[in-house]
Amino acid sequence: MMSPPGEFVITVGSFDAGQRFDRVVSLYRSDCSRSFAATLIQDGHITIQNNIKKPGYRVKSGEKIQGCIPVYEPPSLIPEAIPLNILFEDRHLIVIDKPAGLVVHPAPGNDTGTLVNGLLYHCPELGGIKAELRPGIVHRLDKDTTGTIVVAKNRLTLDNLSQQFKDRKVQKTYLALVHGVLGPESGNISLPIGRHPVDRKKMSTVSAKGRDAETLWRVKVRYAAATLLELELKTGRTHQIRVHCTSMHHPIVGDGIYTYGKRGKKKRNDTPLETLLKSAKRQMLHARHLCFTHPVERRSMSFTAPIPEDMQRLMDGLAQDAGDSQPDGG
Repeated sequence: MMSPPGEFVITVGSFDAGQRFDRVVSLYRSDCSRSFAATLIQDGHITIQNNIKKPGYRVKSGEKIQGCIPVYEPPSLIPEAIPLNILFEDRHLIVIDKPAGLVVHPAPGNDTGTLVNGLLYHCPELGGIKAELRPGIVHRLDKDTTGTIVVAKNRLTLDNLSQQFKDRKVQKTYLALVHGVLGPESGNISLPIGRHPVDRKKMSTVSAKGRDAETLWRVKVRYAAATLLELELKTGRTHQIRVHCTSMHHPIVGDGIYTYGKRGKKKRNDTPLETLLKSAKRQMLHARHLCFTHPVERRSMSFTAPIPEDMQRLMDGLAQDAGDSQPDGG
C-alpha cells in the first residue's frame, strides 16, 4: 500500500509553540491525519531535530520537524453490493440520491465502501472507463452532504458532462440550514476559496492562492435561531457552500469543521433551541436539485432529491417551536 516516501521539513513558528507534535504535523500536511501522524511519529518516521519524540510532545518555537509520509497507493477497485437510491438510469448515465456517510470515491482512510465500489457492482461497465479511482465520477459531494449526484457510464458521457460542469452549464441547487437569522431575502457571496493558511485540511476565503468562487442564496424559511437557505453554485470549489456560509457568519448547522465552537457540546445554560441545533450529527447540507443536458439525447434533465429524514426532523422541531411553515415542496 505504501510507495517510496516524500520528505518534508517544518519549522515550528511561535504560533504553533506549545501544541502537540502530531497535531502540528497534521495541520501542515493535508495528506496526513492526526492519527496517521501519531503512528508515523511512534515508528520514528517523523522526528524533531532528528530526535524521536512522543506524539503528545509539546513543540517549541524554532524546532525543526523532519520526516517522510508514505505516498498513498490505492488498492484495486472492488465491486461491492452497496444499496443505491437511484433517481434515474439509462445506458449512458445514472443519477443517485447520495445518503449521508457515503464517501464518493476511495481515498486514504476510505479504501472500500464508497459510492464507486457500489456503482461498479451495479454498473460493471464503469470498469471500462480508465479514470483510476474515479471511474464515471464527474463531480463530488462531501461524505456527510446528501443529495443528487450524476455519474457517467462511458467515456463519451464523462467527457460531455465534465465539459458542461467546466462551462458552468449545470445548475446545482442546495438546501442548507444555517445558524442565526438572516435579514435580507437573498444575496450573492463572491469570495475566492483556497487552502487554509494554517489548517491544511480546511478551505478558506483568506488563502494566498484562492480561486474565484460565487454562491447565490435566498431565504426559504426563517426560524427562531436558524435559517433555511436555498443556494445555487456558480462555481464548484471544495467546501464552497460551507466556507461561504461561515464567511457571512452563518455557518451550517452540524458542521464540525467550519462551525464556531464545539459541535454537540451541550452547556448547562443552553436553550432548548440551542440543544436542538447541537443534536445535528452532520452538516445540514443537501444537494436538492440537479439540472443538465443529456450528453447523447440533448434534452434538458432535472432531478430532485427529497430532504433526508434527519434534516427534515430537525426543521420540524424548529418549526414546532416557532410555528413557522415548511419549505416549498419540502
